[in-house]
Amino acid sequence: MPNRMKNAVFMTVSVAVVAATLTNTPSAAQAPGAPSALDWQPCRSAPAAAGQECATLQVPLDYGHPGGRAVPVAVTRLRSDRPENRRGTLVVIPGGPGSSGVQRLSQKGPALLEELDGAFDLVSLDPRGVGSSVKARCGLLPADRRLVTLRPWPEPGGDVTENVDRARRTAESCARNGGAVLRSFTTANEVRDIDRLRQALGERQLTVWGTSYGAYVGAVYAQTRPGRVDRLVLDSSGDPDPSRLARGWLENMSRGVADRFPDFATWAADPAREEEGLRLAEDAREVEGLFLGIAEQLDRSPRESGTPGVPLTGNGLRQALQNSLPGDSSFPSMARLIKQVQDPQGVPALPPDLAQAIPDEDASLILATICNDVRWPGPSRDYAGLVATDRERYPLLAGMPVNITACAFWKDRPAGRPVRITDTGPSNILMVQSLRDPATPYSGALRMRAALGDRARMVSLDQGGHGMYLGNGNACGDRAVTRFLTTGRRPAHDTYCVG
Repeated sequence: MPNRMKNAVFMTVSVAVVAATLTNTPSAAQAPGAPSALDWQPCRSAPAAAGQECATLQVPLDYGHPGGRAVPVAVTRLRSDRPENRRGTLVVIPGGPGSSGVQRLSQKGPALLEELDGAFDLVSLDPRGVGSSVKARCGLLPADRRLVTLRPWPEPGGDVTENVDRARRTAESCARNGGAVLRSFTTANEVRDIDRLRQALGERQLTVWGTSYGAYVGAVYAQTRPGRVDRLVLDSSGDPDPSRLARGWLENMSRGVADRFPDFATWAADPAREEEGLRLAEDAREVEGLFLGIAEQLDRSPRESGTPGVPLTGNGLRQALQNSLPGDSSFPSMARLIKQVQDPQGVPALPPDLAQAIPDEDASLILATICNDVRWPGPSRDYAGLVATDRERYPLLAGMPVNITACAFWKDRPAGRPVRITDTGPSNILMVQSLRDPATPYSGALRMRAALGDRARMVSLDQGGHGMYLGNGNACGDRAVTRFLTTGRRPAHDTYCVG
Protein backbone atom coordinates (compact mmCIF):
# COMPACT_ATOMS: atom_id res chain seq x y z
CA MET A 1 0.00 0.00 0.00
CA PRO A 2 1.44 3.39 -0.91
CA ASN A 3 2.57 5.42 2.07
CA ARG A 4 0.69 8.34 0.59
CA MET A 5 -2.51 6.37 1.18
CA LYS A 6 -1.58 5.66 4.79
CA ASN A 7 -0.35 9.12 5.59
CA ALA A 8 -3.26 10.78 3.90
CA VAL A 9 -5.33 9.66 6.87
CA PHE A 10 -3.67 12.15 9.20
CA MET A 11 -0.31 13.55 8.10
CA THR A 12 0.99 13.34 4.59
CA VAL A 13 4.32 12.34 3.07
CA SER A 14 4.28 11.10 -0.53
CA VAL A 15 6.50 8.00 -0.57
CA ALA A 16 5.86 4.41 -1.60
CA VAL A 17 6.02 1.52 0.85
CA VAL A 18 8.01 -1.57 -0.05
CA ALA A 19 8.46 -3.73 3.02
CA ALA A 20 11.96 -5.12 3.51
CA THR A 21 12.33 -8.87 4.03
CA LEU A 22 14.48 -9.32 7.10
CA THR A 23 16.65 -12.26 7.94
CA ASN A 24 18.05 -12.36 11.43
CA THR A 25 16.92 -14.34 14.46
CA PRO A 26 17.57 -13.06 18.00
CA SER A 27 19.89 -14.97 20.23
CA ALA A 28 18.13 -17.36 22.61
CA ALA A 29 20.73 -16.48 25.23
CA GLN A 30 19.83 -12.82 25.20
CA ALA A 31 19.22 -11.39 28.67
CA PRO A 32 15.60 -10.37 29.41
CA GLY A 33 15.00 -6.74 28.54
CA ALA A 34 18.37 -6.24 26.85
CA PRO A 35 18.58 -5.00 23.24
CA SER A 36 18.84 -7.82 20.74
CA ALA A 37 21.97 -8.17 18.65
CA LEU A 38 21.54 -6.97 15.08
CA ASP A 39 22.46 -9.37 12.31
CA TRP A 40 22.80 -6.98 9.37
CA GLN A 41 22.16 -8.48 5.94
CA PRO A 42 21.60 -6.93 2.51
CA CYS A 43 17.96 -5.85 2.23
CA ARG A 44 16.03 -8.29 0.10
CA SER A 45 13.20 -5.92 -0.69
CA ALA A 46 13.03 -4.05 -3.96
CA PRO A 47 13.86 -1.30 -4.42
CA ALA A 48 16.63 -0.90 -1.87
CA ALA A 49 19.48 1.57 -2.03
CA ALA A 50 22.94 0.29 -2.90
CA GLY A 51 24.56 -0.90 0.31
CA GLN A 52 21.35 -0.74 2.33
CA GLU A 53 21.24 -3.36 5.07
CA CYS A 54 18.31 -4.73 7.06
CA ALA A 55 17.91 -6.55 10.36
CA THR A 56 15.30 -7.35 12.99
CA LEU A 57 15.32 -5.76 16.42
CA GLN A 58 13.46 -7.68 19.11
CA VAL A 59 11.66 -5.32 21.50
CA PRO A 60 9.33 -5.90 24.46
CA LEU A 61 5.68 -6.02 23.53
CA ASP A 62 5.08 -4.26 26.86
CA TYR A 63 7.94 -2.18 28.21
CA GLY A 64 6.29 -2.45 31.63
CA HIS A 65 7.29 -6.12 31.52
CA PRO A 66 10.60 -6.07 29.63
CA GLY A 67 11.27 -9.76 30.26
CA GLY A 68 7.95 -10.82 28.74
CA ARG A 69 6.94 -11.39 25.14
CA ALA A 70 9.24 -9.87 22.52
CA VAL A 71 8.08 -8.71 19.09
CA PRO A 72 10.04 -7.90 15.92
CA VAL A 73 10.73 -4.40 14.61
CA ALA A 74 12.32 -4.07 11.18
CA VAL A 75 15.39 -1.82 11.12
CA THR A 76 17.68 -0.65 8.35
CA ARG A 77 20.92 1.23 7.82
CA LEU A 78 23.15 2.85 5.23
CA ARG A 79 26.70 3.21 6.49
CA SER A 80 28.70 6.33 5.73
CA ASP A 81 30.59 6.01 2.45
CA ARG A 82 33.20 8.43 3.79
CA PRO A 83 34.12 7.01 7.21
CA GLU A 84 36.83 9.62 7.66
CA ASN A 85 34.02 12.22 7.82
CA ARG A 86 31.73 10.23 10.11
CA ARG A 87 30.61 11.98 13.30
CA GLY A 88 27.74 9.76 14.42
CA THR A 89 24.44 8.10 13.51
CA LEU A 90 21.37 9.87 12.15
CA VAL A 91 17.97 8.25 12.60
CA VAL A 92 15.35 9.04 9.96
CA ILE A 93 11.86 8.97 11.49
CA PRO A 94 9.11 8.56 8.88
CA GLY A 95 5.70 10.21 8.94
CA GLY A 96 2.27 8.74 9.19
CA PRO A 97 1.29 7.06 11.36
CA GLY A 98 1.93 4.28 8.89
CA SER A 99 5.07 5.11 6.92
CA SER A 100 7.93 2.67 6.45
CA GLY A 101 11.35 3.80 7.63
CA VAL A 102 12.94 1.01 5.59
CA GLN A 103 11.43 2.41 2.43
CA ARG A 104 12.08 6.00 3.47
CA LEU A 105 15.78 5.26 3.78
CA SER A 106 15.86 3.50 0.43
CA GLN A 107 14.41 6.63 -1.17
CA LYS A 108 16.20 9.37 0.75
CA GLY A 109 19.36 7.62 1.92
CA PRO A 110 21.66 8.07 -1.10
CA ALA A 111 20.85 11.78 -1.44
CA LEU A 112 21.23 12.22 2.32
CA LEU A 113 24.66 10.57 2.36
CA GLU A 114 25.76 12.84 -0.46
CA GLU A 115 24.26 16.00 1.02
CA LEU A 116 25.85 15.37 4.42
CA ASP A 117 29.21 14.35 2.94
CA GLY A 118 29.16 11.03 4.76
CA ALA A 119 28.94 12.66 8.20
CA PHE A 120 26.55 10.01 9.50
CA ASP A 121 25.59 6.41 9.31
CA LEU A 122 21.88 6.50 8.48
CA VAL A 123 19.36 4.28 10.25
CA SER A 124 15.60 3.95 10.40
CA LEU A 125 12.91 1.49 11.41
CA ASP A 126 9.46 0.32 10.44
CA PRO A 127 7.28 1.32 13.40
CA ARG A 128 5.12 -1.41 14.90
CA GLY A 129 2.37 -2.32 12.48
CA VAL A 130 4.37 -1.29 9.38
CA GLY A 131 6.32 -3.29 6.80
CA SER A 132 8.10 -6.27 8.34
CA SER A 133 7.52 -5.21 11.93
CA VAL A 134 4.95 -6.88 14.18
CA LYS A 135 1.40 -6.61 12.80
CA ALA A 136 -2.16 -6.71 14.11
CA ARG A 137 -5.55 -6.90 12.43
CA CYS A 138 -8.87 -5.37 13.37
CA GLY A 139 -10.79 -7.52 10.90
CA LEU A 140 -12.36 -4.51 9.19
CA LEU A 141 -14.82 -4.87 6.34
CA PRO A 142 -13.32 -4.02 2.93
CA ALA A 143 -15.92 -1.29 2.46
CA ASP A 144 -14.67 0.36 5.66
CA ARG A 145 -11.05 0.22 4.53
CA ARG A 146 -11.28 2.51 1.54
CA LEU A 147 -9.57 5.83 1.91
CA VAL A 148 -12.86 7.71 1.49
CA THR A 149 -14.44 5.65 4.28
CA LEU A 150 -11.48 5.25 6.63
CA ARG A 151 -11.35 9.02 6.61
CA PRO A 152 -14.61 10.43 7.99
CA TRP A 153 -16.01 12.07 4.88
CA PRO A 154 -19.64 13.08 5.57
CA GLU A 155 -22.42 12.29 3.15
CA PRO A 156 -23.40 14.92 0.56
CA GLY A 157 -25.05 17.75 2.42
CA GLY A 158 -23.11 17.01 5.60
CA ASP A 159 -25.07 14.11 7.10
CA VAL A 160 -22.91 12.13 9.58
CA THR A 161 -25.24 9.23 10.43
CA GLU A 162 -23.30 6.70 8.36
CA ASN A 163 -20.01 8.00 9.81
CA VAL A 164 -21.28 7.30 13.34
CA ASP A 165 -22.31 3.75 12.44
CA ARG A 166 -19.00 3.04 10.72
CA ALA A 167 -16.97 4.50 13.58
CA ARG A 168 -18.79 2.32 16.11
CA ARG A 169 -18.40 -0.96 14.22
CA THR A 170 -14.75 -0.17 13.44
CA ALA A 171 -13.90 0.41 17.09
CA GLU A 172 -15.80 -2.71 18.13
CA SER A 173 -13.97 -4.82 15.54
CA CYS A 174 -10.59 -3.53 16.72
CA ALA A 175 -11.51 -4.29 20.35
CA ARG A 176 -12.52 -7.87 19.40
CA ASN A 177 -9.57 -8.70 17.16
CA GLY A 178 -6.60 -6.42 17.81
CA GLY A 179 -5.34 -7.73 21.13
CA ALA A 180 -2.23 -6.68 23.01
CA VAL A 181 -0.24 -6.06 19.82
CA LEU A 182 -2.74 -3.48 18.55
CA ARG A 183 -2.75 -1.82 21.96
CA SER A 184 1.03 -1.49 21.74
CA PHE A 185 0.86 0.77 18.67
CA THR A 186 1.62 4.11 20.34
CA THR A 187 3.95 7.06 19.96
CA ALA A 188 5.45 6.21 23.35
CA ASN A 189 6.42 2.73 22.15
CA GLU A 190 7.88 4.05 18.90
CA VAL A 191 10.08 6.35 21.00
CA ARG A 192 11.09 3.42 23.22
CA ASP A 193 11.86 1.30 20.15
CA ILE A 194 14.05 4.04 18.70
CA ASP A 195 16.00 4.20 21.94
CA ARG A 196 16.30 0.41 21.95
CA LEU A 197 17.79 0.69 18.45
CA ARG A 198 20.24 3.29 19.75
CA GLN A 199 21.36 0.89 22.46
CA ALA A 200 21.70 -1.99 20.00
CA LEU A 201 23.90 0.21 17.81
CA GLY A 202 26.12 1.06 20.78
CA GLU A 203 25.55 4.80 20.31
CA ARG A 204 25.48 7.22 23.25
CA GLN A 205 23.49 9.78 21.21
CA LEU A 206 21.57 9.97 17.96
CA THR A 207 21.06 12.83 15.54
CA VAL A 208 17.39 12.85 14.49
CA TRP A 209 15.48 13.94 11.39
CA GLY A 210 11.73 13.50 11.82
CA THR A 211 9.16 14.47 9.20
CA SER A 212 5.43 15.09 9.69
CA TYR A 213 4.19 12.68 12.39
CA GLY A 214 7.85 11.68 12.65
CA ALA A 215 8.63 15.24 13.74
CA TYR A 216 6.29 14.79 16.69
CA VAL A 217 7.93 11.44 17.50
CA GLY A 218 11.33 13.14 17.37
CA ALA A 219 10.13 15.93 19.67
CA VAL A 220 8.85 13.39 22.19
CA TYR A 221 12.14 11.49 22.02
CA ALA A 222 14.10 14.68 22.73
CA GLN A 223 11.71 15.69 25.53
CA THR A 224 11.91 12.35 27.32
CA ARG A 225 15.55 11.51 26.57
CA PRO A 226 17.29 14.87 26.17
CA GLY A 227 20.74 13.43 26.79
CA ARG A 228 20.34 10.96 23.95
CA VAL A 229 19.84 13.56 21.21
CA ASP A 230 22.79 15.33 19.61
CA ARG A 231 20.89 17.37 16.99
CA LEU A 232 17.23 17.29 16.05
CA VAL A 233 15.52 18.44 12.85
CA LEU A 234 11.73 18.78 13.00
CA ASP A 235 10.47 18.88 9.41
CA SER A 236 6.80 19.85 8.91
CA SER A 237 5.52 19.86 12.49
CA GLY A 238 2.02 19.66 13.88
CA ASP A 239 0.50 21.25 16.95
CA PRO A 240 1.89 19.31 19.98
CA ASP A 241 -1.05 20.12 22.32
CA PRO A 242 -1.16 16.92 24.41
CA SER A 243 -4.92 17.14 24.94
CA ARG A 244 -5.63 16.91 21.20
CA LEU A 245 -2.71 15.36 19.33
CA ALA A 246 -3.97 13.50 16.25
CA ARG A 247 -7.46 14.96 16.63
CA GLY A 248 -5.95 18.42 16.43
CA TRP A 249 -3.76 17.42 13.50
CA LEU A 250 -6.80 16.18 11.62
CA GLU A 251 -8.89 19.25 12.43
CA ASN A 252 -6.07 21.58 11.38
CA MET A 253 -6.05 20.11 7.87
CA SER A 254 -9.03 22.27 6.92
CA ARG A 255 -6.85 25.33 7.41
CA GLY A 256 -3.86 23.66 5.76
CA VAL A 257 -5.72 22.84 2.55
CA ALA A 258 -7.17 26.35 2.43
CA ASP A 259 -3.65 27.76 2.78
CA ARG A 260 -2.25 25.51 0.03
CA PHE A 261 -5.02 25.46 -2.60
CA PRO A 262 -4.13 28.88 -4.10
CA ASP A 263 -0.77 27.41 -5.18
CA PHE A 264 -2.61 24.74 -7.17
CA ALA A 265 -5.08 27.30 -8.53
CA THR A 266 -2.27 29.58 -9.71
CA TRP A 267 -0.55 26.65 -11.40
CA ALA A 268 -3.79 25.44 -13.02
CA ALA A 269 -4.61 28.90 -14.43
CA ASP A 270 -1.14 29.56 -15.81
CA PRO A 271 -1.19 29.95 -19.64
CA ALA A 272 1.63 27.39 -19.74
CA ARG A 273 -0.98 24.73 -18.90
CA GLU A 274 -2.78 25.43 -22.21
CA GLU A 275 -0.26 23.53 -24.29
CA GLU A 276 -0.35 20.66 -21.81
CA GLY A 277 -4.12 20.46 -21.99
CA LEU A 278 -4.36 21.00 -18.23
CA ARG A 279 -5.44 24.61 -17.89
CA LEU A 280 -8.57 24.76 -15.74
CA ALA A 281 -9.35 28.49 -15.85
CA GLU A 282 -8.03 31.79 -17.15
CA ASP A 283 -8.01 33.30 -13.66
CA ALA A 284 -6.72 31.51 -10.57
CA ARG A 285 -9.64 32.93 -8.58
CA GLU A 286 -12.02 30.81 -10.67
CA VAL A 287 -10.42 27.44 -9.88
CA GLU A 288 -11.88 26.92 -6.41
CA GLY A 289 -15.43 27.54 -7.60
CA LEU A 290 -14.85 25.21 -10.54
CA PHE A 291 -13.58 22.46 -8.27
CA LEU A 292 -16.41 22.83 -5.76
CA GLY A 293 -18.99 22.74 -8.53
CA ILE A 294 -17.56 19.53 -10.01
CA ALA A 295 -17.39 17.91 -6.57
CA GLU A 296 -21.04 18.78 -5.90
CA GLN A 297 -21.98 17.39 -9.31
CA LEU A 298 -20.26 14.12 -8.42
CA ASP A 299 -22.09 14.12 -5.08
CA ARG A 300 -25.33 14.02 -7.03
CA SER A 301 -24.20 11.76 -9.85
CA PRO A 302 -21.00 9.72 -9.30
CA ARG A 303 -19.11 8.87 -12.50
CA GLU A 304 -18.07 5.41 -13.56
CA SER A 305 -14.30 5.26 -13.46
CA GLY A 306 -11.63 3.15 -15.05
CA THR A 307 -11.78 0.89 -11.98
CA PRO A 308 -14.79 -1.44 -12.33
CA GLY A 309 -17.20 -1.13 -9.44
CA VAL A 310 -15.53 1.95 -7.95
CA PRO A 311 -17.18 5.17 -9.18
CA LEU A 312 -15.65 8.59 -8.66
CA THR A 313 -17.73 10.43 -6.06
CA GLY A 314 -17.51 13.99 -4.83
CA ASN A 315 -15.65 12.81 -1.75
CA GLY A 316 -13.33 10.79 -3.96
CA LEU A 317 -12.46 13.95 -5.87
CA ARG A 318 -11.93 15.86 -2.61
CA GLN A 319 -9.65 13.11 -1.32
CA ALA A 320 -7.70 13.11 -4.58
CA LEU A 321 -7.21 16.85 -4.18
CA GLN A 322 -5.89 16.51 -0.66
CA ASN A 323 -3.49 13.77 -1.74
CA SER A 324 -2.15 16.01 -4.52
CA LEU A 325 -1.30 19.05 -2.40
CA PRO A 326 1.87 17.98 -0.50
CA GLY A 327 4.07 18.51 -3.56
CA ASP A 328 3.77 20.44 -6.82
CA SER A 329 4.69 17.31 -8.77
CA SER A 330 1.17 15.94 -8.17
CA PHE A 331 -0.60 18.98 -9.64
CA PRO A 332 -0.71 17.62 -13.23
CA SER A 333 -2.44 14.38 -12.23
CA MET A 334 -5.05 16.32 -10.26
CA ALA A 335 -5.75 18.68 -13.14
CA ARG A 336 -5.96 15.72 -15.50
CA LEU A 337 -8.57 14.05 -13.29
CA ILE A 338 -10.66 17.22 -13.27
CA LYS A 339 -10.41 17.45 -17.06
CA GLN A 340 -11.56 13.82 -17.38
CA VAL A 341 -14.64 14.59 -15.28
CA GLN A 342 -15.39 17.69 -17.36
CA ASP A 343 -15.41 15.60 -20.55
CA PRO A 344 -18.89 14.03 -20.92
CA GLN A 345 -17.26 11.07 -22.67
CA GLY A 346 -14.30 10.88 -20.35
CA VAL A 347 -13.64 7.95 -18.04
CA PRO A 348 -11.87 9.20 -14.90
CA ALA A 349 -8.75 7.23 -14.03
CA LEU A 350 -8.74 6.84 -10.26
CA PRO A 351 -5.46 7.36 -8.46
CA PRO A 352 -4.20 4.02 -7.07
CA ASP A 353 -4.90 5.06 -3.49
CA LEU A 354 -8.60 5.53 -4.34
CA ALA A 355 -8.96 2.47 -6.53
CA GLN A 356 -8.42 -0.17 -3.86
CA ALA A 357 -9.17 -0.96 -0.26
CA ILE A 358 -6.40 -0.42 2.27
CA PRO A 359 -5.08 -3.76 3.64
CA ASP A 360 -6.57 -4.59 7.02
CA GLU A 361 -3.21 -4.56 8.83
CA ASP A 362 -2.41 -1.09 7.49
CA ALA A 363 -5.81 0.37 8.30
CA SER A 364 -5.62 -1.14 11.78
CA LEU A 365 -2.24 0.45 12.46
CA ILE A 366 -3.39 3.89 11.34
CA LEU A 367 -6.41 3.81 13.62
CA ALA A 368 -4.69 2.27 16.62
CA THR A 369 -1.84 4.74 16.90
CA ILE A 370 -4.05 7.81 16.91
CA CYS A 371 -6.71 6.29 19.16
CA ASN A 372 -4.26 4.75 21.65
CA ASP A 373 -2.27 7.94 22.23
CA VAL A 374 -4.96 10.18 23.72
CA ARG A 375 -8.62 9.94 24.64
CA TRP A 376 -10.91 11.51 22.02
CA PRO A 377 -14.34 13.10 22.59
CA GLY A 378 -17.09 10.49 22.68
CA PRO A 379 -20.12 10.04 20.40
CA SER A 380 -22.22 12.55 22.36
CA ARG A 381 -20.25 15.42 20.87
CA ASP A 382 -22.17 17.53 18.33
CA TYR A 383 -20.31 16.23 15.29
CA ALA A 384 -23.12 17.26 12.92
CA GLY A 385 -22.83 20.84 14.12
CA LEU A 386 -19.04 20.83 13.87
CA VAL A 387 -19.21 19.46 10.34
CA ALA A 388 -21.75 22.07 9.28
CA THR A 389 -19.59 24.92 10.60
CA ASP A 390 -16.39 23.57 9.09
CA ARG A 391 -18.04 22.96 5.69
CA GLU A 392 -19.06 26.59 5.55
CA ARG A 393 -15.67 27.95 6.61
CA TYR A 394 -13.50 25.49 4.67
CA PRO A 395 -15.60 24.08 1.81
CA LEU A 396 -12.78 22.23 0.05
CA LEU A 397 -12.78 19.42 2.64
CA ALA A 398 -16.53 19.46 3.26
CA GLY A 399 -16.26 19.10 7.06
CA MET A 400 -14.32 15.83 7.03
CA PRO A 401 -11.51 16.91 9.41
CA VAL A 402 -13.87 17.58 12.35
CA ASN A 403 -16.14 14.57 11.84
CA ILE A 404 -16.43 11.55 14.12
CA THR A 405 -13.83 8.75 13.93
CA ALA A 406 -13.51 5.31 15.47
CA CYS A 407 -11.58 6.92 18.33
CA ALA A 408 -14.90 8.23 19.69
CA PHE A 409 -15.87 4.61 20.47
CA TRP A 410 -12.38 3.26 21.28
CA LYS A 411 -12.55 0.65 24.03
CA ASP A 412 -9.07 0.96 25.56
CA ARG A 413 -8.07 4.04 27.50
CA PRO A 414 -4.59 5.43 26.75
CA ALA A 415 -1.91 3.71 28.86
CA GLY A 416 -0.52 7.05 30.06
CA ARG A 417 -0.69 10.75 29.53
CA PRO A 418 0.84 12.16 26.34
CA VAL A 419 4.17 13.93 26.72
CA ARG A 420 4.01 17.71 26.93
CA ILE A 421 6.63 19.36 24.73
CA THR A 422 8.33 22.15 26.69
CA ASP A 423 11.23 24.59 26.57
CA THR A 424 13.17 22.52 29.12
CA GLY A 425 16.13 20.77 27.55
CA PRO A 426 19.13 21.34 25.30
CA SER A 427 18.99 24.09 22.69
CA ASN A 428 19.72 21.73 19.80
CA ILE A 429 16.58 21.77 17.63
CA LEU A 430 16.02 23.19 14.14
CA MET A 431 12.53 23.38 12.68
CA VAL A 432 11.89 23.70 8.94
CA GLN A 433 8.38 24.49 7.72
CA SER A 434 6.62 25.73 4.61
CA LEU A 435 4.20 28.63 5.00
CA ARG A 436 1.51 26.75 3.06
CA ASP A 437 1.62 23.18 4.32
CA PRO A 438 -1.61 21.26 3.56
CA ALA A 439 -1.09 18.56 6.21
CA THR A 440 0.67 20.27 9.12
CA PRO A 441 -0.27 23.92 8.60
CA TYR A 442 2.00 26.74 9.60
CA SER A 443 -0.38 27.78 12.38
CA GLY A 444 0.16 24.42 14.10
CA ALA A 445 3.91 24.49 13.58
CA LEU A 446 4.02 27.88 15.31
CA ARG A 447 2.52 26.19 18.37
CA MET A 448 5.34 23.63 18.32
CA ARG A 449 7.80 26.50 17.99
CA ALA A 450 6.26 28.33 20.95
CA ALA A 451 6.30 25.19 23.09
CA LEU A 452 10.02 24.63 22.47
CA GLY A 453 11.04 28.19 23.30
CA ASP A 454 14.78 28.80 23.13
CA ARG A 455 15.46 25.12 22.49
CA ALA A 456 14.61 25.68 18.82
CA ARG A 457 15.12 27.91 15.82
CA MET A 458 12.68 27.87 12.93
CA VAL A 459 13.36 28.24 9.21
CA SER A 460 10.13 29.20 7.42
CA LEU A 461 9.96 28.58 3.68
CA ASP A 462 7.85 30.93 1.57
CA GLN A 463 6.26 28.20 -0.53
CA GLY A 464 3.76 25.39 -0.31
CA GLY A 465 4.32 21.72 0.35
CA HIS A 466 4.88 19.14 3.05
CA GLY A 467 8.12 17.36 3.95
CA MET A 468 10.65 20.04 3.06
CA TYR A 469 14.26 18.91 3.57
CA LEU A 470 15.58 17.48 0.29
CA GLY A 471 11.97 17.21 -0.79
CA ASN A 472 10.46 20.36 -2.27
CA GLY A 473 13.31 22.15 -3.99
CA ASN A 474 13.99 24.97 -1.55
CA ALA A 475 17.76 25.41 -1.71
CA CYS A 476 17.85 27.99 1.08
CA GLY A 477 16.01 25.69 3.48
CA ASP A 478 18.12 22.69 2.47
CA ARG A 479 21.32 24.63 3.14
CA ALA A 480 20.13 25.64 6.60
CA VAL A 481 19.30 22.06 7.58
CA THR A 482 22.50 20.64 6.11
CA ARG A 483 24.62 23.24 7.89
CA PHE A 484 22.95 22.42 11.19
CA LEU A 485 23.33 18.68 10.81
CA THR A 486 26.98 18.82 9.77
CA THR A 487 28.24 21.68 11.93
CA GLY A 488 25.65 22.23 14.65
CA ARG A 489 25.24 25.87 13.60
CA ARG A 490 21.72 27.30 13.53
CA PRO A 491 20.47 30.74 12.56
CA ALA A 492 20.81 33.18 15.47
CA HIS A 493 17.10 33.89 15.17
CA ASP A 494 14.11 32.42 13.37
CA THR A 495 14.47 33.13 9.68
CA TYR A 496 12.68 33.01 6.34
CA CYS A 497 13.71 31.48 3.04
CA VAL A 498 12.28 32.56 -0.28
CA GLY A 499 14.08 30.02 -2.46
